[in-house]
Amino acid sequence: MTAPFSVFLDFNLPNATTWFYFSFLLAVALFFKFARLLSIRNWDVITLFLLVPGLLVVQGARPTTGPGPDHAAVLAAGLAGQAAGPGGVLGGAATFAQRGAAALEARRWLWYGYLWLLAGSAYFFCRCLLDLALVQRPALPPNLNFGGMAWLAGALLVCLVAVAFRQAERQLQAPARPVEGIHGSHAPVGPEAATLALARQWLAPSPGIASLVAVWCHIAIVLGLILVGGHVFQDYVAGMAAATFYLMLPYTGLYVGQVQHALPMALMVWALAAYRWPMVLGALLGLAAAVSYFPALAMPVWLSFYRGRGAGRFLLAFLVTAGLCLAGLCLALSESGDLEPILRETAAQTAWQPWKVPNTEGFWTGIPWAYRLPVALAYLLFVCGTFWWPVPKNFAHALALTTAVVIGIQFWYADQGGVYVLWYLPLLLLLVFRPNLHDRLAPPLLPEADWLARAGRRLRRGVRWLVGLPAPAPARSE
Repeated sequence: MTAPFSVFLDFNLPNATTWFYFSFLLAVALFFKFARLLSIRNWDVITLFLLVPGLLVVQGARPTTGPGPDHAAVLAAGLAGQAAGPGGVLGGAATFAQRGAAALEARRWLWYGYLWLLAGSAYFFCRCLLDLALVQRPALPPNLNFGGMAWLAGALLVCLVAVAFRQAERQLQAPARPVEGIHGSHAPVGPEAATLALARQWLAPSPGIASLVAVWCHIAIVLGLILVGGHVFQDYVAGMAAATFYLMLPYTGLYVGQVQHALPMALMVWALAAYRWPMVLGALLGLAAAVSYFPALAMPVWLSFYRGRGAGRFLLAFLVTAGLCLAGLCLALSESGDLEPILRETAAQTAWQPWKVPNTEGFWTGIPWAYRLPVALAYLLFVCGTFWWPVPKNFAHALALTTAVVIGIQFWYADQGGVYVLWYLPLLLLLVFRPNLHDRLAPPLLPEADWLARAGRRLRRGVRWLVGLPAPAPARSE
């Protein structure tokens, strides 16, 4: 292709900092209500970018995804100047001191970045608890209509697809230089669950297929947000606004190619869309819990939501689905001979065991376990308390508490706690754009209209017919 025409194909995606600035300006233009400057919506639009500076600091302090510098090799290289005389020794010592000081400075900034992420997560946690008291929510549509936001969401999705497949291309080429930009963080964040570890092992020879699966998960999240807006909020514009904001935020671009971030949340968003059917929601939540552990912590919230209105069905569907998926996983791992190594590796991980000294990267690195254990215990008490408070729960209560439960994991999880933004970002966006949902309760189970009750009556009639029992006499009305 000649040079005058090839210039039109010289398209480069923005780096993380550029994406941050431009997405912030675009979000203000689309969702900021300039006629109501002191509204909660305006504050939420601004604070949704609160964690981006922390992520940028973490990426800047840890520019490569590989292991850290080998201090022994640095010391050997620095002292190699002994053969050149005293001047070589001083020069080698100076080189070692400079590299050591740079490494310590980077480690210090890395800890500051994780501190920022935990502080921002604490704000989002308090925002979820505050939402429990926000009953009156005026309808504040975005500054762009449904068709315009749909077009913008489609354009952003095309850009994110390019991001995901560029990550796969870099993974195939295995570059030795550090990866830069919003499309450069293709390494997995933290140890994922065994289900996702097995899937990653199967997809390792084909990074393009793994990126394709991740893209489809993000598409499922976008469609789920629109569906929740239309069927639960009864406002498709609010659902499209949440979906567009999800594609616009830098968090999605940073981890767009990582299945372990998107797949559990795709299942949870579609579970919210099916809240009128407790068995469907329980099955989807159980499948998400089998994929990754954190959706299981939201089970007490929804069990209380369905109290007296299908709680048993929800719990049965959750346990059966999660149990079958885990049993199939154990069978697949045992046949491949990986079950015992994975169990040993899981038992040795200090990220989820607050009574052990963490050996991973994060805020708790180097901090004694005695400080992390009370935080984990307080979190478990909060998870248990979501079953009893508040009672009764509407959909807004369940949404806010589910988001708070997932955010709370960031406080005690030792492996890069705070960076798992995609675990709760779709739920947080639904919380921001939700209308007044005080009337969205679990539907009652009417014996005449309930499909399970009708199936039970048909089964009883069939059993009576098989054994030859007479039909029960109809009840007499006095």
